[in-house]
Amino acid sequence: MKKAIMETSMGTISLELDEGKAPLTVDNFVQYANDGFYDGTIFHRVIDGFMIQGGGFTKDMNQKDTRDAIRIESMNGLKNLRGTIAMARTMVPDSATSQFFINLVDNDFLDFTAPTAQGYGYAVFGRVTDGMEVVDRIAKVSTGFSGPHQNVPEEPIIIRKVTMVDA
Repeated sequence: MKKAIMETSMGTISLELDEGKAPLTVDNFVQYANDGFYDGTIFHRVIDGFMIQGGGFTKDMNQKDTRDAIRIESMNGLKNLRGTIAMARTMVPDSATSQFFINLVDNDFLDFTAPTAQGYGYAVFGRVTDGMEVVDRIAKVSTGFSGPHQNVPEEPIIIRKVTMVDA
């Protein structure tokens, strides 16, 4: 297992990443972290009772340029349970780049069910090991619209740094 520390403007979140079950996804996240890509990005989509999403936009809601998308690893047996981290994607299964989300509740409807566009679900690649109270605090912030985007925190929640640490 790899470990990451995510320093945010609302506190620190510790993550354990399952490279055994999601090797491509973990390598992708680690590369973005090591490159400093996440530094200064925000949690741009916050839906209490569902999830918090970040890793792709600056506090000015400008989307950052990413590397190529990765192959989906949602059929790895990991479930979208409270406190797990998964990759965000478009409707195309193999479209995840830098954005991720942390589940606030058990979201079993996001799990892999079949190798179809809808059935692929979302690839879980780790879990929060410390700082779930920070995640829950982020979930409670006031949100609104920013251009075409909804559920955007009214005060930016900044991801200051994601650091990989020795397990």
